[in-house]
Parts: sequence; C-alpha cells; structure tokens
Amino acid sequence: MSKQGFDLGKASQAISQTGEGIPPLEKWNPDFCGDIDMRIARDGRWFYMGTPIGRQAMVNLFSRVLWLEEGRYFLKTPVEKVGIEVEDAPFLFTQLEQAEGESGPELIFVSTTGDRITAGPEQRLWVETCPQSGEPSPYLEVRFGMKGLIHRNLFYQLVEMAEPCAVDGREVLAIESCGERFILGALDD
Repeated sequence: MSKQGFDLGKASQAISQTGEGIPPLEKWNPDFCGDIDMRIARDGRWFYMGTPIGRQAMVNLFSRVLWLEEGRYFLKTPVEKVGIEVEDAPFLFTQLEQAEGESGPELIFVSTTGDRITAGPEQRLWVETCPQSGEPSPYLEVRFGMKGLIHRNLFYQLVEMAEPCAVDGREVLAIESCGERFILGALDD
C-alpha cells in the first residue's frame, strides 16, 4: 500500500470541517490518491500502519466518510479518496434498542461508531452462513451499499426474541421490525 502523502491528522481535520452527521459523499468526486495502510478488522477495530487507532472520536470521524465503490472501500473527502482494507464489514453493531413505531415494533441497532440503524424496508437485516463452519453471520444494511456485522451476543438476543413461523413451507425463526419480517435461520436444518 502506498501512502501518497496521507496525513492522518490533516485528514481528520478536513473531515471534521464537513460538519456533523454523514456528509454528502455521493456528490463528491475527488481524485483517487492511492491506498493507505488502514484496516478495519472483523471485530470492528481500526488500524493505521498496523497500530490500533486508540481515539474513538477519530474512528467515529473516519466512519462518516467511508465509501464503497465497485467492491472496494475508501475514505472520501471533497478533495481526495484513499483506499482502505475492510476484513468483513466496516461497521459492527453491539447494542440493540426496541421501540414501538407506526408499523409496530422497531429494532434499532447501535454500532461501535455511534451509527443508529433501524431495521426495516430501507435497512434490511439478513444472515449469511459460512459454508465451511456452518456459523451464521448476521448483517444489517447501513448506507451507500455498506453493511454492518451484528455482534454474536446481539445475534443471540435476536434469536431469543424471534418467533417460529412457516416461510415457503419451511419452519424458520424470524423477527419483525418496521412491519418487515427478517429470517434469522431455519429450524428444520
């Protein structure tokens, strides 16, 4: 990976000047400046040049300018776009809140970077199964085509909340949020 003059401090300062919330990344078209040695591990930890980024505020700041394009992840500002490595999903959800909404129960997932995503028609929840181990990996749509991994402990909570039902002739465990049903797994496997 090349750094191409990337300065972590300058980048964080430039990002903080974009204001609060998620900036309009879809409107920015900066030049690609190369890949940097930044990685988001499957457990949600961020690394720069092999060292964990210890300041959570900086991680939260960088998470706001994450961009997925043609299967690759980038940090994107109005003036530059740099490639980074993501081991699985760039977000990790570790907390769950429940609310009652217009369409019934709502499941609100909170990531380690402070993102609050309500599962529903806009942000789908799904489970992938590892073909080698058979282990489930639950995900939630976040933004710009990116997904977040739901932490295993949180997945166990969802399973406890789930209700058995029949879908396409199979018994499955499912949960509901914002009027949508999300299947966590089959009961007859």
